[in-house]
Amino acid sequence: MTAREFLEIELRLNAELDQLVFGPPVRYVYRPLHYAWEPHQAFVQRFCRGGQSVLFLGMNPGPFGMTQTGVPFGEVNLVRDWFGITGEVGRPAEEHPKKPVRGFATTKSEVSGGRFWGLFRQLCREPERFFRHCYVHNLCPLSFMAESGKNVTPPELAVEERNALLALCDAALCQIVRVLGVTMVIAVGRFAETRAREALAAAGMGDVRVEWLTHPSPSNPQANTGWAEVAMATLEKLDVLSLLTDQ
Repeated sequence: MTAREFLEIELRLNAELDQLVFGPPVRYVYRPLHYAWEPHQAFVQRFCRGGQSVLFLGMNPGPFGMTQTGVPFGEVNLVRDWFGITGEVGRPAEEHPKKPVRGFATTKSEVSGGRFWGLFRQLCREPERFFRHCYVHNLCPLSFMAESGKNVTPPELAVEERNALLALCDAALCQIVRVLGVTMVIAVGRFAETRAREALAAAGMGDVRVEWLTHPSPSNPQANTGWAEVAMATLEKLDVLSLLTDQ
């Protein structure tokens, strides 16, 4: 039931986001929950169980992660080899020639996803141990690119477009937190933290704890000097590390 409810929330969000129009600096919008729905659905059906008290919350898909595989932080090798998830991946309606979607045939590895899931593979060994208490979700399921192919993050969108996008994504997040029974959101990056705090407070869900984990992106200097060690220290402080390592 939980996986079905989760997918229904995402399908409703997809339909709402399809009505939005994005102008400069955005030229291309990739919607992996359309063209990579098959592996995404397989991921949710296998790992979304309900009663998972901790939700790791990312911002939006990376160009070589969820954009290719439909899985949050979904570095292709880890999704295929650790999760055992594959599936048909189509193409965006409009595709930048320098940023093609090749799905599980992509040869590029997303650094953020490799660091994120690489740490949890090291700690948990089997994915079932991670998903016993935790789940992962991206606030926004869309990836944006400029004419040049440069990644455009949600904070960089035009103000009215950003507000319309985030109003829908925030509402879906609150629904997901309720469905899962989450008591703690660990936001990966400051933007996700801010949105989670504001969305949950506005929905009268202030009892859900919101914490922060530094982002594993190579654009984050702290992440390039030992992200795994910093992340483990944070998780230990939050009393989450024991949930991942207990037998």
